[in-house]
Amino acid sequence: MDSVKDILNNYYAEYDEDGRLEKDKAHSIEFITTTKYVEQYLKPGDKILEIGAGTGRYTIYYAKKDFEVDAVELIESNLEKLKEKIEPGMKVNAVQGNSMDLSRYNDNTFDVTLCFGPLYHLFSDEDVEKTISEAIRVTKNGGKIFFAYITNEAPIFNYGLRKGYLKEIEEMCDENFKVPNIPEEIFAVRYIKDFNKIMSNYKNIKKVKELATDGIAGGVGAIYINKLSDEDFKIWVKYHLATCEREDLMGCSNHILYIAEKI
Repeated sequence: MDSVKDILNNYYAEYDEDGRLEKDKAHSIEFITTTKYVEQYLKPGDKILEIGAGTGRYTIYYAKKDFEVDAVELIESNLEKLKEKIEPGMKVNAVQGNSMDLSRYNDNTFDVTLCFGPLYHLFSDEDVEKTISEAIRVTKNGGKIFFAYITNEAPIFNYGLRKGYLKEIEEMCDENFKVPNIPEEIFAVRYIKDFNKIMSNYKNIKKVKELATDGIAGGVGAIYINKLSDEDFKIWVKYHLATCEREDLMGCSNHILYIAEKI
């Protein structure tokens, strides 16, 4: 775990995580979609936990809406940026921590648990299962848990096709173009069917919904979406939100959001 943490510290020291969700039209779709779905289930007075809070885009967004938010982040530089955004009166408790060990929190503490970052950087089934189990444990019965993960096709579309590294992608993958999950490549990716299989092993949750948070905006579609006028972009967002739950389109998305309810 320490070697993975070192890799991630080096990566995020150079990467603009703070501006990722708002740097252009295409990137903003993930945030627009995610908040729309979270707010379908978020109630006044709910207590929120964000695991892997990054630089606080979601934490601060919900703190500004007067929610009490606990934020856990592994990377020191991200956590410092998050803390700098906390304004007087905000009910935010931001700490450094690991998604696989939330022992600082009691069972059944949070109404809504957001796990948007950790699965991007967990490379073994054991670590994934620890993170999922902890997220479930600290969530109240009837509470909602939001898990985001990256699809197998994301690096193929982004780095292979859009950035011109198809040869390197081919050399990395097996004959079916399954992308390997290794820390040196920074991001762990998953087939939708495989993640659903993992989730089916947990008998104390039920699946509520699954959806594509960015659709083709995360890949080659970004080129065209970023050229849209503001008026046409609104139409595209309307299209995306109308179709993001369609199973036949999900695999083209960079990110998938799996919504579960603890029972």
